[in-house]
Amino acid sequence: MNLLEQSWYHKGHWLSLLLLPLAALYWLITWARRRLYRLGLFRRFRLPVPVVIVGNISVGGTGKTPFTLWLCQQLLASGVKPGIISRGYGARINRPLLVSAESLAQDVGDEPLLLARRSNCPVVVCPDRVAAGRALLATHKVDIIICDDGLQHYRLARDLEIVLVDGRRGFGNGLLLPAGPLREPRARLKKVELVIVNSGEVVEANCQMQLRSSVARSLVGDTVLSPADVTLVAGIGNPDRFRLTAIQAGFNVTAQRFFADHHQFCAADFAGINTTVLMTEKDAVKCRTFARENWYYLPVDADFSTEHAAEIMNKIKSLLE
Repeated sequence: MNLLEQSWYHKGHWLSLLLLPLAALYWLITWARRRLYRLGLFRRFRLPVPVVIVGNISVGGTGKTPFTLWLCQQLLASGVKPGIISRGYGARINRPLLVSAESLAQDVGDEPLLLARRSNCPVVVCPDRVAAGRALLATHKVDIIICDDGLQHYRLARDLEIVLVDGRRGFGNGLLLPAGPLREPRARLKKVELVIVNSGEVVEANCQMQLRSSVARSLVGDTVLSPADVTLVAGIGNPDRFRLTAIQAGFNVTAQRFFADHHQFCAADFAGINTTVLMTEKDAVKCRTFARENWYYLPVDADFSTEHAAEIMNKIKSLLE
């Protein structure tokens, strides 16, 4: 965590105070943009199938990808055909691209590639989510579109907004970028249909989600890894959560090497590591082409109580009636 990110999670930090004027300017720009869309001066585009937004109001990992995978699995099990659109963060994309299991993360983004490999749903990436949705519908018959990380993409009309919140880090110092971690004010949560807190509690939450780890798997074969001494490697928004997950799964973390979120890994990043490596599944999709036999990833899955799962699915299915 760099100095700027550290300031976000310590109230009254000198750097956050210094950046308050820029945060005020950021608030003015985002407020004006939302207002222009609300007044119809900026046009919104509606797709012919329901659109569900899965996003957050803060930067960093909140569990959107595990939740999107869970949601797609639930929809498929109930006979509904979902499709996924995403920005493709970290990749240079200027037109809609269909993501396949053989795609490269540098071409389509790490999270879309993970979604394509695990969701059994078509995935299209493009910074223009309207174009991504249209391309998806032109090539696949889907009943509903899940827009991953599209809360602030107001150009795309939506039927349901779901926001994920990290229950451990919460909203930091409560300030907007760059003085704090928030993309939008906390009051924005009052205007969405569902607020899901990941491993913790926030007063606005409707549902609580837990992330459950499964068996650590090899990047280059079918072998699995029992709890052992490992070096953690991660390029995600909240590496401390990954460290805690690994410890809870029984692994002894002897060293760690953390990079910025969406880091494009290369073999040189692992120089000097001679022990067993454990990484996230999102990072693993970027490392398979140069992985070694003692490199493993730890998958995690979203888990809900029966009551909360039913509440989520009832809201989704009401869009299809």
